[in-house]
Amino acid sequence: MQPSSSSYIIRGGLSGRERLRVISRVMRPTTLALLDRVGVREGARCLDAGCGGGDVALELAARAGSTGHVVGVDFDDEKLATARTEAVAAGSSIEYRRADVATDDLGAGFDLVYTRFLLTHLRDPAGTCERLHRALRPGGAVIVEDIDFSGSFSHPDHPAYRRYCDVYVATGRARGADPNIGPRLPALLRDAGFEQMQVSVVQPVGVASEGLEGDAKLGCALTLENIADAAIAAGVAQREELDRVTDELYRLAADAVTLLSFPRMVQVWARRPA
Repeated sequence: MQPSSSSYIIRGGLSGRERLRVISRVMRPTTLALLDRVGVREGARCLDAGCGGGDVALELAARAGSTGHVVGVDFDDEKLATARTEAVAAGSSIEYRRADVATDDLGAGFDLVYTRFLLTHLRDPAGTCERLHRALRPGGAVIVEDIDFSGSFSHPDHPAYRRYCDVYVATGRARGADPNIGPRLPALLRDAGFEQMQVSVVQPVGVASEGLEGDAKLGCALTLENIADAAIAAGVAQREELDRVTDELYRLAADAVTLLSFPRMVQVWARRPA
């Protein structure tokens, strides 16, 4: 997802796509459980707003079936090209469009709108929530997953992990984003006109160095690598320090004892009034 070159701090293109692939593998169990809880009916029209490489769009398409229709929108042309290729390989007819969720028309009449790690990057998340509301049919459902970096932790506590969190938060705030937006989501959606609000919290934690747990631990180093340019441009850190901290995060990822968490994830689902 790349809503705007002025607010999005994470590197885009193919490098950013590979990071998203790791993140998606880690988030897949909890995201799929959330989709199952809310329900995606056969034949549903679904919108994945800020779809990135299309990982969740593929899951929506599998649930909506051959009679459904899934649209994925994103600002990053390279990620969209990769998403189209992967959809064809999967035998899926997802429609991908280039759009900036902060300014462009997202369409209307959708049964379900989903977004993950989008609102945190926007200067006006409230305005985008209103756009998501307009994209739904009356009675349609919205699903939002986003981060709360204040809930991040490592064990044992480690200065490299703390510095990674500090750099991420400071860089996001320098661009006008909110790295701790998670707890604000219910209020943002309520103010946009949604009702029947439900909330849950999940938090992937990596401990081992292989498999899903290893991916969870690698997410920290990969993320710092992909925000380095933005952090330097914002004056938050220098390249030498970022390289040193990144190397240390990779070392911690290979340590089978150390726990490294993702940010706390707040999941909210609600409906446009019928």
